[in-house]
Amino acid sequence: MGKGTDKLYITHSEWSGSDSFGASSGYTAKSTNLPFKRLPYNFCAVSLQPFTHPVCTPNGTIFDLTNIIPWLKKHGTNPVTGAPLSHKDLLKLHMAKNEDGEYCDPVTFKVFTDNTHIVAIRTSGNVFAWDTVERLNVRPKHWRDLVGDEEFTRKDIITLQDPQNLESRDMCEFKYLKDGASTLTEEQAAERADPLSGINVAAMGSSAKILAAKAAVAKARAAKSSDPNHNPSRKNVPYNAARHTTGRAAASLTSTSLTPHTGAERALLSDEEYMLRPKRIKIKGYARISTSLGNLNIELHTDYAPKAVYNFVKLAQNGYYSGVRFHRNVRNFMIQGGDPTATGRGGTSHWGKPFDDEFESPLLHDARGILSMANKGKNTNSSQFFITYRAAKHLDRKHTIFGKVVGGLDVLDKMEVAPVGDGDVPIKDIVMKEVVVFVDPFDELRDAGRGGGGSAGEVGKYLKIKAKEVTGEDEVAGEVMEEYAYDGPVKKKPKAGRGFGNFDSW
Repeated sequence: MGKGTDKLYITHSEWSGSDSFGASSGYTAKSTNLPFKRLPYNFCAVSLQPFTHPVCTPNGTIFDLTNIIPWLKKHGTNPVTGAPLSHKDLLKLHMAKNEDGEYCDPVTFKVFTDNTHIVAIRTSGNVFAWDTVERLNVRPKHWRDLVGDEEFTRKDIITLQDPQNLESRDMCEFKYLKDGASTLTEEQAAERADPLSGINVAAMGSSAKILAAKAAVAKARAAKSSDPNHNPSRKNVPYNAARHTTGRAAASLTSTSLTPHTGAERALLSDEEYMLRPKRIKIKGYARISTSLGNLNIELHTDYAPKAVYNFVKLAQNGYYSGVRFHRNVRNFMIQGGDPTATGRGGTSHWGKPFDDEFESPLLHDARGILSMANKGKNTNSSQFFITYRAAKHLDRKHTIFGKVVGGLDVLDKMEVAPVGDGDVPIKDIVMKEVVVFVDPFDELRDAGRGGGGSAGEVGKYLKIKAKEVTGEDEVAGEVMEEYAYDGPVKKKPKAGRGFGNFDSW
C-alpha cells in the first residue's frame, strides 16, 4: 500500500513561496494581487458593452467606433494604455458572421469564443482565427489575404485575442478604469442629469407626477451636493449615547396605544453606565490597606474591572473596611477579608446588591499578590475580596481580578505565616485599620471632563447613589475559594418513573 505524504499543515516552503509571504496581505495584496477581470472578445474596451462597429488599435485593442471617437476628441489618448492615439491610427475590422449571427472565421466558419486565438490583417481589416492564418498563410508562405487577396507581411498580423496571453484583456489594468475617468459623452451626461428628457410626460397620465417628483428630488440633491458653501448639519451625539436606540419607533409600530414615532434616537447611558465600561478609563487606581501587621499598597485595574474597582474605592472612601478583619487565611493559597461580620456570609456592595463578574480581560491568577473578588457563585460579587499567596489557575474566569499588591510584600509574608485555628480563621486577629485611596481614577476622569459636551462643572455629577442597607439572607461569599469552587448550576435529578423501567426489580 502507498504511503500518504500530504501534510496536514502549511509547510515552510508553501509559506515562503512566491504567492504566500508576509507582504501578500493587507494593503499590499490589495494593490498588487488585484482580481483578474477578463473582457470578452466581442466587447468594446471603453463602453464595456458588445460592439457593433468594431475598430482596433495597432496593438490589438478593440473599440466600438461610436464610443472611441468621442473619447479621442476629448482626450486624444488610448483609454486602455494612456498612450497618444488619433482616429487615423484606428483600423476598421471586418468580422464575418454565420447564420446564427455569431462571429466566426470566414474560411473555416469556426465560431469565435473567449478562448479562440483571433488575429486581424492590417491591409484588409479581415479577422481570422490564428489556426487558419498559420496553416494557409504562414506555413506555405502565401502572403495574400484569404478573402480579399490583398498582400500583407508577417508584421501586418495584429493579435486581437491570445488565450495564452490575456494581459490586454484584463480590465483591472485599464488606465481609465484605474483613474476613474468618465466615458460618457455630453449627450449621455445631459440625459442622466435630466431623466425626463425625450419623454412625453403629458401622455403618461398619473405616472407623470411620480416621475416629476423624482426628478425634482434628484435635482435638489445634486444642487445641494455641488454647492461649496453647503455644510450638512449633523446632530451632535451626546457623549453618553448608547449603541442601541430607545425602541420607541418599534414600540409605536406594534402597539396602537402609543403615539406613532418615526425617529431612531439613541438611548442615553447614565453616568454610572458610561463610566463603568471596560477600557473607558485607562487611569490606574492606587490605594493602601493599613493592617495590624503593616501596610499593603494596591494597584487597581480600572481599565479591565471598572465595576469592581469602583465598588472597592467607594466602600473604602465610606470607611466600610475600617476595623474589618480578615476572616480566612489559607497558607500557600490566599487570605480573604471584607466581611464586617467576619463570618464569610456578610458584606454588601456599594449598590446594595451583588454585581456582575468582569472576565473580559487578560488578567489571570498567575502570581503572588493578586487582588480578586470573592463570591458565592456567578455574578454574586459584594464587598469581600482576597489576596493570593501563589498562582491559582483554577480561579481564573471564576473570580474578578481588579488589582494587585505593588508594595508591602513583606507584610503579605507575615500574613501567610500567621497561625490559624479551625476553619482557617486567624488565631490573632488581622485587622484592616483603614483603606486609603491615593488615586481615584473616577475623580481623575471627573476633573479632566468628558470630551464632547458639558463644562467641567457639569461633568461632576457622578454616581450619587448611596449604599443601601441590606436586609435578608446571608451570603456565603467567603466559602467559594478552593474547596467550594463554583462549577455552574446544580443539575436536576431525574424523577423516578412509575412504569416498568428496565425490569431490574423483577
